[in-house]
Amino acid sequence: MSAVKPAVPERASQTDVVVQSIREMLIDGRLLPGGRLPIEKELAPALGVSRNALREGVRALSIMGVLETRQGDGTYVTALDPSMLLAPMGFVVDLQHASGAHHLHSVRRMLETEAAALAALQIDGDALSAATELLRRNEIELTLAEPNHETVIENDIAFHRIIAEAAGNPVLSALIDALGGRTMRDRLRRSIAQPGADETAHREHLSILAALTLGDPDRARTRMAAHLFTVEDYLLERRTTD
Repeated sequence: MSAVKPAVPERASQTDVVVQSIREMLIDGRLLPGGRLPIEKELAPALGVSRNALREGVRALSIMGVLETRQGDGTYVTALDPSMLLAPMGFVVDLQHASGAHHLHSVRRMLETEAAALAALQIDGDALSAATELLRRNEIELTLAEPNHETVIENDIAFHRIIAEAAGNPVLSALIDALGGRTMRDRLRRSIAQPGADETAHREHLSILAALTLGDPDRARTRMAAHLFTVEDYLLERRTTD
């Protein structure tokens, strides 16, 4: 397999050369998902880099979910699954300052409202049953004198994940999931700080489930938007009072 060095800035490190070269090999089809990289002693000189730089570049791409090294068997391209490739975005999202949390939730709302509409058109019986069971568990939890807020939020996230996956778009689902960690913390904070927030969210979830069961994309979209606006409103109010 020939490797043509890509155009990179003159001051780019050798590691950057490796990353950009492998990226171009994937884009132009010289490397395919599941494919094996040429051995180190062949690939390093072909890219014009040292073996150490090649290893660093491979390590960086492995962290990104592009490559995987199999002990004693070489380095392979992963399946390039969107959920794996977009996972590092969740790390970046987690580092965003709290003052910008409402921006993240706004993006989440735009993604999830469309996911709900798509899901309403194609969600199957198994997914509906799983979503119903999650809401049943939350209903039981909310009858307790001291409900476990974390349990309620975890079921909340699982409910939203079912809808995202039912939309049938793996990239959309991966993007929504990448926002999950940060938005979970904000929802948990609201759950604890606002009396009745969990109960309100539960009623909203039931209305979303009803729209999905009816197969009505407009209702599903509208009800998901109304549900997510409540969290955004809380974050905006908190920003003005902090």
